[in-house]
Amino acid sequence: MQVTDGELMTRVREGDRQAFALLVERHKGPLVGYLSRLAGDRERAEDLAQEAFVRLFQAAGGYREEGRLTPYLFRIATNLLRSEERRRRRWQALRPLLSRNGNGGPPVAQERLLQGELHRRLRHELAHLPLHFRVPLVLFEVEDWTQADIARLLGCREGTVKSRIHRGRQRLRQALAPYLHGEDHAPRPTA
Repeated sequence: MQVTDGELMTRVREGDRQAFALLVERHKGPLVGYLSRLAGDRERAEDLAQEAFVRLFQAAGGYREEGRLTPYLFRIATNLLRSEERRRRRWQALRPLLSRNGNGGPPVAQERLLQGELHRRLRHELAHLPLHFRVPLVLFEVEDWTQADIARLLGCREGTVKSRIHRGRQRLRQALAPYLHGEDHAPRPTA
C-alpha cells in the first residue's frame, strides 16, 4: 500500500529526509509540467519547482494535513511564478529593450513549419496571458484539474474559476486570430 502525502509530511516534520525525497519524486513531474506551461520555458519551470519544494520543506513544521498537499504545493509554485513575473515587469519598466533578436532557422517542410509556428505562437500567447487567467486555464485544460480543485488552490469561488477559464480562452483566440486567418506576417511586439 502506498504511503499518503500526509503520512510523508508527518515524517518530514520529524526530520525524515527520505520521506521528503519521496514527495519530491511523486510530485516533481506534474509540478514541472504545470510550471512549464505557465512559464513557457522548461528550464525556468524546473528552477521554480525546485524553489517550491524548498519552500514546502521549510513550511513542513506548520503544515496541517487536510488531504490537499498537491494544491498547497501548486499554490506555492504559482505564487513563486507570480512574484518572479512582478519582479521581471518592474525591471523591464526600469530599462529599455536592449536588443532585438530574430528567429531564423533552417527551412523545413511547409506544413511542419506552419504547425511549429502555431505551437510557438500558442506557447508565447499563453505565457503572456495574465496569471489570473493563465493558471486556471492551464490547470483545467492541460493538467485536467476540476474547477473545484482550482478554486481551492486559488482561494476563490468556482464561478470565478469558470469565468477566468472562459476569458483566458477568449484572449488566446483573439491573440491568435490574426495568425490563424493569415493576417499576421510579422511577430507581434511583446509588452
